[in-house]
Amino acid sequence: DKLRRTKLIAPTGHHGDTDLDAHPLLREHFGQELKHHHPATWREANSRLFDHLKDTTKEFPDTLDEMTPLYLAVAHGCEAGRHQKALDEVYWRRVQRGNRYFSVKNLGAYGANLTALRGFFDTPWQHLILELTEDAKALVLAITGFALRALGQLKESIQPMQANLEVRISQRNWRNAAIAANNLSETYLTIGDLSQSLTYARRGVEFADQSGDSFLRMSTRTTLADTFQQAGRLSEAEDTFREAEKMQKEDQPEFPILYSLWGFRYCDFLLGQGKYQDVQARAVQTLALVTPQGWLLDIALDCLSMGRAYLLQARREASADFAEATNYLKRAVNGLREAGNLDDLPRGLLARAELYRAMGEFGRAQADLDEVMPIAMRGSMGLYEADCHLEYARLHLARGKKGLARASWWKAQEMILRMGYGRRDKDVREIEQLLRDEGSV
Repeated sequence: DKLRRTKLIAPTGHHGDTDLDAHPLLREHFGQELKHHHPATWREANSRLFDHLKDTTKEFPDTLDEMTPLYLAVAHGCEAGRHQKALDEVYWRRVQRGNRYFSVKNLGAYGANLTALRGFFDTPWQHLILELTEDAKALVLAITGFALRALGQLKESIQPMQANLEVRISQRNWRNAAIAANNLSETYLTIGDLSQSLTYARRGVEFADQSGDSFLRMSTRTTLADTFQQAGRLSEAEDTFREAEKMQKEDQPEFPILYSLWGFRYCDFLLGQGKYQDVQARAVQTLALVTPQGWLLDIALDCLSMGRAYLLQARREASADFAEATNYLKRAVNGLREAGNLDDLPRGLLARAELYRAMGEFGRAQADLDEVMPIAMRGSMGLYEADCHLEYARLHLARGKKGLARASWWKAQEMILRMGYGRRDKDVREIEQLLRDEGSV
C-alpha cells in the first residue's frame, strides 16, 4: 500500500491485490540498469522473450492485434543481438509475408513497422547496425524510407532511400536500383522538386530496362509520365503513359489496362484532359481487380478516380446530381485514412473539398482544406500545399472574400512558378481572370 501511495507500483487492477506491476518509468529505469550493468543477462532475457513470442504467435496474423506479438518479438530479437534472425524469420517472412508487404498493404500499419525497424539502427534513421548482411541492410533502408514517407516525413525519408539506391547500384542489382530510384522520384515530386524527380524517374527507367523486369519497365514509365504531367509537359506524358500501357498489355494480356497506382496516375492524366467517361470505365475494372486482394491504398485510389470522374461529369453536364461523386469521394478519404498513407491523404481531401465547394457546402470544404494544409506543411509536400492554396482561392471567391482569395492565389502562383509545377499554370490564369472580373487584381 505504501508503494502504491508513492506511485512506485501500479494501482490495484481488476485482477485484485495479488498482481503487482511497477510504474512504466520504473520498468524502463531498471531495464536500463540491467542492460548497462548486466548486459549478458539483458541479452539472454530478450532472447528468451524473442523465442517465446515467435513460437507462441499465430504463424501469419491477419489483424494488427494479432500481429502485435510479432512486432514485440522483432524488438526483443534486436535487443538480444539476433538482428538477422529477427529480420529474416519474423519481420520479413511473417509480418510482411515477403514481397506481399502484407502489414502495410493490407493493414496500413506504417507506424508499427517503423517502430519495429528502429531496432536495426544504431542511430535512427541514419546508421544501421553492422550485424546485418548487405542485402538485409539495403532492404531495411528501403522499407524505412517508404514508411517514413507514408507517415508524412518526406525529407527524413530521402536519406535511407538514397543510401539504399547507392547499395543497389554498387551491387549492380538493377531491379532493386530501379525501385529505389522510382521511390526517390515519387518523393521529390510530392516535395515539389520536379527537377530532381525527373532525374530519378529517368534513372528508374534506365535501371528497369537494364534489369529486364517487364513489370518494372512498365511501372517506372508511369512515374516518368506523371512527372512530365506535373511539369506541364503533357505531350511527353501522354506518349509515356501509352508506352507503359502497351507494356502492360504485352505482359498481362488478360488485364490490358494500367491498374493500381500506375492506373491511378493515368486516370489523373485523363481527367486533366476532361475524359471522365474513360476514367469511369477504367476504374470500374480496376476496382474489381484490387478489391478482392484487400489492397487498401489501391482501393482508395480507384474510389478517388471514380469520385473525381463523377464530379467532373456533374460539372460538365451542369447537373446538380453529386450523389455518385459524394459516395466515392467519401469512400476514398476513409480508405486513404485506413491505408495509413499520409502522403496520399491530401489527394482525397482536396478532391472532396472541391466537391463540397461545388455543392455550396463551404464549411465542409474549409474543414477539408484546413486538414490538408498542416499535413502538407509539416511533411514538406509542396505540390499539395500549392493545390491547397489554389482551392482556398476558389473557395474564398465563392464566399465573396476577395482579399483572402487574392492572398491565396498569390501564394499559389509563387509556389507553382518556383517549383516548375506547370500543370497548374492554367488554374493560376483562370483564378487571376476571376479576380480581375471581381476587380481584385
